[in-house]
Amino acid sequence: MANEKIPYKIYLEENEMPKAWYNVRADMKKKPAPLLNPGTLEPMKAEELAPVFCEELIAQELDNDTAYVEIPQEIRDFYKMYRPSPLVRAYCLEEKLGTPAKIYYKFEGNNTSGSHKLNSAIAQAYYAKKQGLKGVTTETGAGQWGTALSMACAYLGLDCKVYMVKVSYEQKPFRREVMRTYGASVVPSPSMDTNIGRKINAEHPGTGGSLGCAISEAVEVATSTPGYRYVLGSVLNQVLLHQSVIGLEAKAAMDKYGIKPDMIIGCAGGGSNLGGLISPFMGEKLRGENDYRIIAVEPASCPSFTRGVYAYDFCDTGMVCPLAKMYTLGCDFIPAPNHAGGLRYHGMSSILSELYDQGLMEARSVKQTDVFEAAEYFARCEGILPAPESSHAIRVAIDEALKCKETGEEKTILFGLTGTGYFDMVAYEKYNDGIMDDYIPTDEELAKYREKLPKVDK
Repeated sequence: MANEKIPYKIYLEENEMPKAWYNVRADMKKKPAPLLNPGTLEPMKAEELAPVFCEELIAQELDNDTAYVEIPQEIRDFYKMYRPSPLVRAYCLEEKLGTPAKIYYKFEGNNTSGSHKLNSAIAQAYYAKKQGLKGVTTETGAGQWGTALSMACAYLGLDCKVYMVKVSYEQKPFRREVMRTYGASVVPSPSMDTNIGRKINAEHPGTGGSLGCAISEAVEVATSTPGYRYVLGSVLNQVLLHQSVIGLEAKAAMDKYGIKPDMIIGCAGGGSNLGGLISPFMGEKLRGENDYRIIAVEPASCPSFTRGVYAYDFCDTGMVCPLAKMYTLGCDFIPAPNHAGGLRYHGMSSILSELYDQGLMEARSVKQTDVFEAAEYFARCEGILPAPESSHAIRVAIDEALKCKETGEEKTILFGLTGTGYFDMVAYEKYNDGIMDDYIPTDEELAKYREKLPKVDK
């Protein structure tokens, strides 16, 4: 069979769980732009990143050429607790919509952290432990990454310090308590514990914070505390590498039954789950072996792909991190406090940004009331309460399935269901009570942030 010649299959175990991560950069003719030192504006070297990141993770971050990276046995053993994750056909949703489309979703919520974030959390914690570190620091927005990292650190006996976006810290107390149950310390960001936190609070009194703020605080603490490094749950190349297990498993399952998706849909905040889901499919597209329609879905209130600019920008609000070339709204951008659906980051993965800039994928923004409408519709059909982030993908999957109903086309749709929404009930409550609204930034607001972008002639 032709499928047996696909290279990735030699990297699968008998249960179709990957033995290696797939690095889509290896198949990109034009590579993502490198991280830049904000002082010299030259590409960051490994030794410059060493005070912030773990050594092995730096190597993965900078490696544009190795197609497959072996997953250490200890990480594979951990994965076996919840992987392979289910690939599910949404029969009930199809029937309810009356569509000829076939809808599949890759469900990443079948672990205690409730999301796909655990795939990278255990990898990053493993490399920190292997390096002999005492602990790690990080940020979290909706709380899924912080939850996953606290689990991974507890498993490996590492200390875990989490800076949680303040508005989420207040809206999601139970997500916070899960982190604390696993031994993490959780601080609302911006805090008064760091120099950067105090500066942001002084400049923006009463702010609900942003991922950019929380990143700055976590990096400051990591670089000033002996035996600690900073880890990140999205955006970086290393994270998309680890998350490729999602797409590798999805592709293996679909190939097994002779299914080829016409379109692949994923929610996009920083890019971790979307990048992981599409990686092997995008690899085929880059190599000219197959073609797929790939759609990134983001919130209309934080629209980095659809309304941002492709430029070098700071990865954090405090401007202490390297510069990354990405679709960005500006590192000072803070989503409106009423934005309840996660996906809060001001920028997008450099890998996905380059693929989008080359026209290899599409992007669409959706309003949060439409997102929660789709979330409840899906829950009533399929029996899973989806995370608000995932529900952005559900919204567009439903929209595309309804287009198939109008045209009679029998398209096959694959989307990523990144996790469950059981810690997001304040947002669901607002939607059910009819008090959720849709804030969409104006062109004038976004222009203010763009004016502050660093001047980089690269």
